[in-house]
Amino acid sequence: MIRWPARSIMINVQRAGGLQIRSVTTRGVLVPLAFTLGTSAAVVRAVPMLLVDLITDLGATGRAYAFCYRPSGARAIAGILDDAVEVLKNRNLTPMDATQVLSRQFALLGVTGTVRMALALLDMAMWDAMAQSQGLPLASLLGGRPRPLPAYDSRGLGLMEPDQLAKEVDALLTSGLKAVKLRLGYETLGQDIAALKAVRERVSSDVEIMVDYNQALSCAEAISRGRELEKEQIYWLEEPIAHDDYEASASIARELRVPIQIGENFNGPEGLLRATTARASDYIMPDVARIGGVTGWMQAAGIAAAHGIEMSSHLMPEVSAQLLCATPTAHWLEYVDWADAFLQTPLKVIGGKVITLEQPGSGIIWDEAKVKRLATI
Repeated sequence: MIRWPARSIMINVQRAGGLQIRSVTTRGVLVPLAFTLGTSAAVVRAVPMLLVDLITDLGATGRAYAFCYRPSGARAIAGILDDAVEVLKNRNLTPMDATQVLSRQFALLGVTGTVRMALALLDMAMWDAMAQSQGLPLASLLGGRPRPLPAYDSRGLGLMEPDQLAKEVDALLTSGLKAVKLRLGYETLGQDIAALKAVRERVSSDVEIMVDYNQALSCAEAISRGRELEKEQIYWLEEPIAHDDYEASASIARELRVPIQIGENFNGPEGLLRATTARASDYIMPDVARIGGVTGWMQAAGIAAAHGIEMSSHLMPEVSAQLLCATPTAHWLEYVDWADAFLQTPLKVIGGKVITLEQPGSGIIWDEAKVKRLATI
């Protein structure tokens, strides 16, 4: 009979199941964009990012970052994150435990917007620390494996004149990716079509074009413009109307042949469930910082799999790539190079696909020399 060292097993199981948070450090930075991004909502020349370092008892520092939309957003998220860590400090918790505790603690304030993003960042950092402590890429810890992913280039092609679009798409195509995203929402349909044609004429037949309206249209206008745009063989029509009007979005999806894509503004898995139940879109694309971090993403991936709906990502491609590798209905990775401004190991594009990092954790490690060169917020 083999006698196992019971005490040692209990310790290892406990350590594998959770962690204790010691402290958190946050830094807000402003990252200039190589391609100015004009959308129907704003013109973006630099993006505010919040960098998070979570010190744990596992001997690993969990890291995460998020695009915070506004400098004030980064500051607000940092404050909430500090508060959340105080609630959890020195308690042995899994990421799911932490999600449940914090959802309860912040219920009256509302687990949405900046609160949701703060809790998601904490969750992402906890998962990163756990994966590092076990010497596994995050994708492997979640039951998948790192692999090359189909991705579309989302760095540019904002609202601009057709000749400028033609020049910019030439620059984007040097990445080798086989798809690009074009922002639309000009004053007239004719301008939208002119912009699309300017891009279409510069890409080969094997390059897909996704179009994004950033919630610029009414339901009726979305159907009207969509019927013309689908003649141009676009891959999907993204967020044509207000992101949370699922009933209207479902009517657009029924009327058009081109697939409707929504999801970057889903507030947690519950938002995704409401949208899929309403058949609001053909595809979905959660944002890891709004869906609830790694824990929320995996819950969302289960809902997507149950509904048989393809699931893409929104921004934060480093951690999103890890998550898509563990997503049953994985579709497209949204690629931007914004984090190259502060990471030691940026993502690479090889053979027309993004290569998911295979180092332990999510692969997010700061290059401190790069960070020092960025403006702080």
